[in-house]
Amino acid sequence: MSRYTLYRLGQSALTIVGVSILVFMFLHLAPGDPAALIAGPQASEADLQVIRATYGFDDPLPVQYWRWLARILRGDFGYSHRAGQPVGADIARAFPISLTLACGGLLVAVAVGIPLGMTAAIHREGAMDLTVMGLAVAGMSMPVFWLALLMILLFALRLGWLPSSGWDSLRHYILPIFSVSLASLALISRMTRSIMIEVLLEDYVRTARAKGVRERAVFYRHALRNALLPIVTVVGLRFSLLVSGAVVTETVFAVPGLGRLIVLAVSSRDFPVVQGGVLVISVAISMANLIVDLLYATLDPRIRYE
Repeated sequence: MSRYTLYRLGQSALTIVGVSILVFMFLHLAPGDPAALIAGPQASEADLQVIRATYGFDDPLPVQYWRWLARILRGDFGYSHRAGQPVGADIARAFPISLTLACGGLLVAVAVGIPLGMTAAIHREGAMDLTVMGLAVAGMSMPVFWLALLMILLFALRLGWLPSSGWDSLRHYILPIFSVSLASLALISRMTRSIMIEVLLEDYVRTARAKGVRERAVFYRHALRNALLPIVTVVGLRFSLLVSGAVVTETVFAVPGLGRLIVLAVSSRDFPVVQGGVLVISVAISMANLIVDLLYATLDPRIRYE
């Protein structure tokens, strides 16, 4: 394993630990008594004292954090204060749904956005370029929740083509994935266009054309290959935003993902669920950024030696 890989693994580990500390401290410093939530409104002060002693709520925050972190390292996320069920089981059920939503949205954004950006770059300042960039600006300007509600109104309520909520079949995937992918699709298409235009003006592209290399080979073999580096960075950043920003989409479409689970847990002050859910999301984002950095270093070996 190279020094660069070890360095990035260390950075990711420190990031995850930092996020876990912040989330734990913010939740436990927030107003309210978790013991009262567990015991219910009819509990006496003696009952509350017993619950605080049982769960360790009276211990100093550093002690509570280390105890929680030790359980996490053993794979024990604790139990939900609201439902009394293992938090790990809830996360194991909800996280694959959020991951499917984020990966599906990213796949659509990349599969459509890069070809659109390339097409706009080829037909620079033409009708196709203006059309693609106009649609991209519109896509980046639409809030996700507004687009989601608009799609429910049109495709679910008016036309009846697709279901408006749930996650039971492939038909349920279409509206949420398209809603979550549109902003990323628009950004990737704009970035691809800008980068391709810059690359096509480079000296090595003009040299290849002067040597009689076919335009298709110039575009795909020389220009696109060098344009992929910044595009990979953008794709990695968008994946992080898709994972963390799926809360709105999951809430609007009633998708039983991790984002919606965290929202419900926050509203009921269910600390173990919030802590476990945010920690899993931070790990997923850190791993995605690590993969992007390693891929970037593979595409551009100079990074490994800087």
